[in-house]
Amino acid sequence: MAKRDTTAETARRPRNPRKTSPTSRPARPPASAKTETPYHHGALREALLQAAERVLERDGLAGLTLRAVAREAGVSHAAPTHHFGDLTGLVSELAAIGFRQFNAAMAASCDAATSPLQRALARPKAYVAYAEAHPGMYGLMFRTERLDYSRPSLHEAAESSFAGLANAIGAMRQEPITGKALTIEQGAAIARAWSMVHGFTMLLLDGRLGDILERLPDGTTAEQLLEAILRSTVAGKLPST
Repeated sequence: MAKRDTTAETARRPRNPRKTSPTSRPARPPASAKTETPYHHGALREALLQAAERVLERDGLAGLTLRAVAREAGVSHAAPTHHFGDLTGLVSELAAIGFRQFNAAMAASCDAATSPLQRALARPKAYVAYAEAHPGMYGLMFRTERLDYSRPSLHEAAESSFAGLANAIGAMRQEPITGKALTIEQGAAIARAWSMVHGFTMLLLDGRLGDILERLPDGTTAEQLLEAILRSTVAGKLPST
């Protein structure tokens, strides 16, 4: 009887997967597998907006380009276009974030106030403080020619900001103001308050208040000057309780 040739048969047998060499290592993933980045699962859009804010505050609106944002975020130049369409889309979404931050800061300051006078001072003081902390974002929020207010996020955030101002003026006048339909007197009161605080803010950001401050007692700050303006403005206009 012929002897069986077991060489080929042995070669065909599968190795026991449990018998491994002490020095064996886990198999490497296929070359096509990619390492997951922090921008997976939709996080890239948020990362681009954060990068855009950094560029805006560092380089100003003139330096805020799609390429600059992509470079700051460390992604391809096509990424901002994919998520926002064009520069107008990007800056409009960024301005919406600014308005939401702005609104939250003013709401928080009003919530912390414990008297009618404190509430009357809180909102405009928070307005100026936000602009000082985020001058690039603040400037962008009021550059209407660069923004697309038809985008829902920006429209909603800007309307919320105006509603907050209208409500504050309504509280001071002791009458409800919805912001959708105003009397001429209500409109004048809103415009007067906004003009005063916005004008002060722009003078402060542009460094134009120095001439006044240097003539005041030593140590007087812009914040103290603002409070003095506000106190003289709201005197006699607050409810008694």
